[in-house]
Amino acid sequence: MRRVTATLVVGLVAGTPLAAQSAERTESPVPVTGQVFEDQNRNGVRDAGEPTMAGVAISDQVQVVRTDAQGRFAFEAAGYGFVSVTQPAGFAVRGPFWRRVAAGEDMAFPLVRVGETTSFAFIHASDTHISEASVERTRRLRTLADSIKPAFVLITGDLVRDALRVGEETARELYEMFEREIALFTVPVYTIPGNHEIFGIERANSLVSPKHPLYGKRMYRHYLGPDYYSFGWGGVHFVGLNSVDYNDTEYHGHVDDLQMKWLERDLATIGGDTPVVTFNHIPFVSTGPVLYGMDENSVAPTVIRIRGTPQFRHSVYNKDDVLDLIGDRLSIALGGHFHRHERVLYETSHGLKRFYQTAAVVGPPVGAGPLGNVSGVTLYRVRDRVVDDGTFIRLDP
Repeated sequence: MRRVTATLVVGLVAGTPLAAQSAERTESPVPVTGQVFEDQNRNGVRDAGEPTMAGVAISDQVQVVRTDAQGRFAFEAAGYGFVSVTQPAGFAVRGPFWRRVAAGEDMAFPLVRVGETTSFAFIHASDTHISEASVERTRRLRTLADSIKPAFVLITGDLVRDALRVGEETARELYEMFEREIALFTVPVYTIPGNHEIFGIERANSLVSPKHPLYGKRMYRHYLGPDYYSFGWGGVHFVGLNSVDYNDTEYHGHVDDLQMKWLERDLATIGGDTPVVTFNHIPFVSTGPVLYGMDENSVAPTVIRIRGTPQFRHSVYNKDDVLDLIGDRLSIALGGHFHRHERVLYETSHGLKRFYQTAAVVGPPVGAGPLGNVSGVTLYRVRDRVVDDGTFIRLDP
């Protein structure tokens, strides 16, 4: 197989990864090759006459490369064991947008033409917390999606009831239940992890060893693939970020150093005027800590010390670094975590920005009071690359 050198889009952000982040990476880089092509007959195989696609972004969650004139790519994959394609506008990936890295395997990413569109809608859902007791809530979301027929659904974390503080068998059952339910959706579903997807780190309850092969974020990746990535739709660049970091037994809101480097490289592949929508679990900005009040005694207190410095735990404490990278291109930042639908307008050095959270699919707590949570999702409509403020849709009568 002829090796082809792809163009590497580079960029650096200073910083030192936390030990947890470094420990989960692939031990040694793996040479990967592959091709992106237009699957005109939609059979998943490149047949005679089907054109290849040049200039498509490919990533291992560290590097971002572009396919060459023959639609091929080749590089040393050094991330978390995946290679993914960033779906270009006007096309959709047939099947998963990612592949597991396997030495010697030539990857193929078939794209099907869906046509350029300037008008589409998508659903932002969050906090499904799936379990036997709550699975009907996720099915209610699917019924809603079948009725509305959006272009796709985003689910911003806390997908399963809990993998933080349970053993392997229970965590696997929850992940597998989520997989089965999402497979029934008739539109693409894009997920990103929340704190409840981080397997076993509350070890006093889970009794899971840090040496377990699925410990931490590995279980999410095992079942659902890359935990951060991007895709294009209708001239808008969507970036899914993993905003839940962890240090020993405690999670916190943080976009880690490796993602920051990847994000800069990813953004270098799009035009300077391309609007960006971010979606992640722990939000950049939220009123949640004010409404809930200071908590110093629960398993998830409001403030946590990172490298000796106190930080708010339930918002992304390095948000300024992330927002500076995106700059003027940020159209809207979507989050979850607080089980509340909220709209925060925040004046930044890059202008007025929108930080919107949607409510939880799982349902409101009992006795939440007049300022309590309401279950629902948000429907966003996009026209000429402008994302509206969304329409909140309750999941209960």
